[in-house]
Amino acid sequence: MQNYTLSQIADLLGAELQGDGATEIKKISTLANARTGHIAFLANKKYRSQLDDTQASAVILSPADAEYFAGNKIIVANPYVCYAKLAQLMDTTPRSAMTGVHPSAVIHDSASIGDNVAIAANVVIEAGAVIANDVQIGPGCFIGENAKIGQGTKLWANVTIYHDVEIGSDCLFQANTVVGSDGFGYANERGEWVKIPQLGRVIIGDKVEVGASTTIDRGALDDTLIHSNVIIDNQCQIAHNVEIGSGTAVAGCTVFAGSTVIGKNCQIGGMVAINGHISVCDGAIITGMSMVTKAITEPGIYSSGLPHLTNKEWRRSIAHIRNLGDMKDRIKALESLTKSLNIEDK
Repeated sequence: MQNYTLSQIADLLGAELQGDGATEIKKISTLANARTGHIAFLANKKYRSQLDDTQASAVILSPADAEYFAGNKIIVANPYVCYAKLAQLMDTTPRSAMTGVHPSAVIHDSASIGDNVAIAANVVIEAGAVIANDVQIGPGCFIGENAKIGQGTKLWANVTIYHDVEIGSDCLFQANTVVGSDGFGYANERGEWVKIPQLGRVIIGDKVEVGASTTIDRGALDDTLIHSNVIIDNQCQIAHNVEIGSGTAVAGCTVFAGSTVIGKNCQIGGMVAINGHISVCDGAIITGMSMVTKAITEPGIYSSGLPHLTNKEWRRSIAHIRNLGDMKDRIKALESLTKSLNIEDK
């Protein structure tokens, strides 16, 4: 990891520095765990009290929080974004593949390999595949026939890219991700399942990041579409013909059923289940463990999952739910009785 002085950090991030610019920074830490030589950040005012005791050599702060810290400080409008950019500068993550082509890689003669491509051990690249410049392909990856991978994209170990998939530039795929597998398409003939070949593709834009062990199915007829600047967490399932708009973020273990259309700049929490053949408008926020069964047409925050209860409270609530039908009938009977009594009184 390269060390930076505070002056260098301020210059690189276009930030205001107050304090000793010669102070050397060798690590980013939380306020609570920072030590000498570390820089911390405050992005949530509920941690403001930690400024009193932090041993960080400097803190990244907003103008509103700067008055609460007397030490060296980097002042920016958005400390969390500043932290992200500084973490990129100080990132020590290795390449997914070293420069060049490993001897054990199997590459079809008709595949096109660009300049400065790194291909690790046991990679298989099939006929007609096109790999652009500066791509990194980690060990054990499979690139299917006629697949295209854009410039600067990075694949970690054991990523599988099926035939005809197209991936844009500067994307990142974590280990064991599968792109272009068959969608869940079958017809039933007198109890026997008849497979429907999935004839579409997966088309992925630029600067898309996909977490580990996520699956993106190919389209049945048309294509599955992931637009640029989408981020998808680990272990998500994206079914055939789903479309996800640019700027949308999807947290872990979320499931999209087939032909769902998600708008731009949505935020979808973890373990959300979204029904097929519906749409979600631009800018919608869906909180974790929600079940979306019908279209969302207006931006806003949507929830459906129940917060946890003690087991005793949960059992009592479920008992009430099971009795709702009887309660409804009793209320109707009481309403009828009240109505008849009112008529008799008149």
